[in-house]
Amino acid sequence: MSRIKNAFNKKPQRVLNVYCTAGFPALDSTLDVMLALQDNGADLIELGMPYSDPLADGPVIQDSSAIALANGMTIEKLFEQLTGFRNKITIPVILMGYMNPVLQYGFEAFCAKAAEVGVDGLILPDLPQYEFEAEYGAIVKKYGLDFIFLVTPETAEDRIKQLDKLSSGFLYAVSSSSTTGNDKDFNAVEKYLERLQSLKLTNPVLVGFGIKDKETFDAASKYTNGAIIGSAFIKAIGGKENVQQATKEFLTSVLK
Repeated sequence: MSRIKNAFNKKPQRVLNVYCTAGFPALDSTLDVMLALQDNGADLIELGMPYSDPLADGPVIQDSSAIALANGMTIEKLFEQLTGFRNKITIPVILMGYMNPVLQYGFEAFCAKAAEVGVDGLILPDLPQYEFEAEYGAIVKKYGLDFIFLVTPETAEDRIKQLDKLSSGFLYAVSSSSTTGNDKDFNAVEKYLERLQSLKLTNPVLVGFGIKDKETFDAASKYTNGAIIGSAFIKAIGGKENVQQATKEFLTSVLK
C-alpha cells in the first residue's frame, strides 16, 4: 500500500495537505519547511517545483516560485535536497509542477529519480488525460508513483469518473475554475462537493484553491476527505526568520 493510501486509511476524514514551494523562502529552507509541516500536523506535503509560468497558481504562489528560481532552485537541486529526506520525514510527499521542466529533465528520468529519493506521487496539472493514457501513465506506474488528477465544478460527471479511475492516491477537487489563493463562496462550493460525494468515487477527495483557515478547512472537509492549503501557508512563512514557529502558529490556527 502506498504512503498516500495509508495516510487516508489512518485518517479517513479531515486530511490536511499543505503546499510549499521548494527553495522558498530560502534555497536551503526546503527540508526545514517540510519538517515543520510534519511536526505541526500536516498529513501530506505537496512540494511545488518552481516554474516561470505556473498557469494554475495565483500571485502568492507565483511570487514564491519567482523567489525560489532567483534563489537558484532547479529540479536537479531539489533532488539533491531530497536525497535522504526519508530519514526524517515519514508522511507522504507529492511533487507538484508543470510538464515543461519535467520534459526538459526527461520524463522517465524524473520519475525514476523521484521514486529513488522517496517521493510518493505527482501532480502535473498541464498533462492532458489522453497523453497520460497513451504514454506517460505507464512510466508513472513503472516507478510506483501515485498520480493525482484535478477536477473542477465544470468537469462533466463521466469525465470525473474517468479521471478518478486514472488517479491513484486521491482526486484533487479544485473548488472553482480560477487560480489558487482567491476567496471562494463556500455555499456554492458546497453543492459541487456534495455532487462529488454522491458519485461514490474510488479515490479519496481533497479540495483545494481558496482554503486558508479553520473555517474554510472545516467547510471543505464536510463533504470530502480533507483539504489542501497553499497560498495562505506561503503567506504565513514569507519573510519570517523562524519558519518552524511560523508554521506552528499557522497550522495550530487551522487545526484548533
